Amino acid sequence: MSRLFRRGFVRASGTDLVDDGGIIPLRGVGLGNWLLPEGYMWRFGDAFASPRQIEARIAELVGERRAARFWRRFRDEFITDADFALIAASGFDHVRLPINSRGLFDADGRFVEEGFELIDRAVGAAERHGLRTLLDLHGAPGGQTGTNIDDSANGIPELFMDDSYRAQTIALWRELARRHRDRESVLGYDLLNEPLPNEWQHRYEDELVALYRDLTAAIREIDDTHLIMYEGSHWATNPSPLRQRFDENQVLQFHRYWCPPDESSIREFLDLRDALQTPIYMGEGGENTPEWIYTMTRLYERHGIGWNLWPWKKLDTVTSPLSIVRPEGWERIADPDQHPDADEAWRILEQFLDGMPPERCEVRTAVIDALFARPSLRLPAWAGVQADAAPQLAAYPAELWAHTFGEPYADGEHPEIRLGEGERLSFQLSEEPASWLVDADDPDVLTVGWDGSELVLEAAAAVRVRSLAVAPADSVTS
Repeated sequence: MSRLFRRGFVRASGTDLVDDGGIIPLRGVGLGNWLLPEGYMWRFGDAFASPRQIEARIAELVGERRAARFWRRFRDEFITDADFALIAASGFDHVRLPINSRGLFDADGRFVEEGFELIDRAVGAAERHGLRTLLDLHGAPGGQTGTNIDDSANGIPELFMDDSYRAQTIALWRELARRHRDRESVLGYDLLNEPLPNEWQHRYEDELVALYRDLTAAIREIDDTHLIMYEGSHWATNPSPLRQRFDENQVLQFHRYWCPPDESSIREFLDLRDALQTPIYMGEGGENTPEWIYTMTRLYERHGIGWNLWPWKKLDTVTSPLSIVRPEGWERIADPDQHPDADEAWRILEQFLDGMPPERCEVRTAVIDALFARPSLRLPAWAGVQADAAPQLAAYPAELWAHTFGEPYADGEHPEIRLGEGERLSFQLSEEPASWLVDADDPDVLTVGWDGSELVLEAAAAVRVRSLAVAPADSVTS
């Protein structure tokens, strides 16, 4: 029995996404690193960036038998029912589930039931906690990117070079559609994650478009209900392959990292939404400061765009909601020049496994508060909206938006926002804050008021604003 907070299949209606309750504002998080490990989420460098490299390193350190034990436990415990419970309690309404095709095929190209059982387990657990699941083919047969993130064997996007991989990808989506066609809690099918980056975006664009059409036809033979999502090329930032409609029930997906948090970063996809009259969705973003996350998320919401933070959990981080505590001696695992003995390496790896449950992780409340605009934030002035339009941020130094590991801003790094007499600067919040503090060159010329959804600063004379700090009621003592 479904326990979805809202019922009905999610579907496209013009430029909106709707379910049986009307327009649905998607607010999600990605389950990266579980079924397709990525080295940076383990604090590894380029030597251990892909799943194959990580697997080889662990086998080298502890031997094949212990490595098999490690991966069984990792698959069983990295994401569990407790994670889905906390995801729902934090305010999210869906998860994006990255899938690695290597876990679903054996060496002879036959389906592996154990791999599908992990997907079914995730979909079922998400549903029990009122969450929808977006199925995301993150690592397609042969690789759609030719980089570490798709688990490609040879560092090139062989999906577009070898017809056997193409056929496997079509067969896989037919099987996923067969298994999930009647499940309301499955949000939709995200066909390929970030296909064809860099030079490949130009060489194989026609092949990508053709594959999208063939995948759509194969899915629709089995499932005529679920949403199908199509990502642009070059890390899902290039909309060129998406300029024609593929299906009546479609969504166009883009990803945004380390960019100015203003309309210049999403303009091409806004224009494409209008031109094709189709919904758009921000399927991956984050890996930045709470200030950037807050500002970018409010930008999506002002434009009616659903979003998904990447990712839910990783090792020793301040940019994800959950941070696994770094085991003592982890550098012995991460440094390719170090070779601890098998027993020492196993002890360190077991500490990592022991730290994966959410109750043992550190919760990065600042990230969650930033996503949901909860009034426990310190916001730079550039995070506000001025006269119904955000400040034009693209002119500021690119380094301002590239705090990849959530590094705090340096003193004086934030540009000031100038307000003239009668001008306003507004900050959207989920509820009225109990207190606030404005940093400006002349705070006395500013009045601050709550209008029901925003904290509004209004200038009685010209003033330069640097930041706004807000606090919730439970932080105020009498």
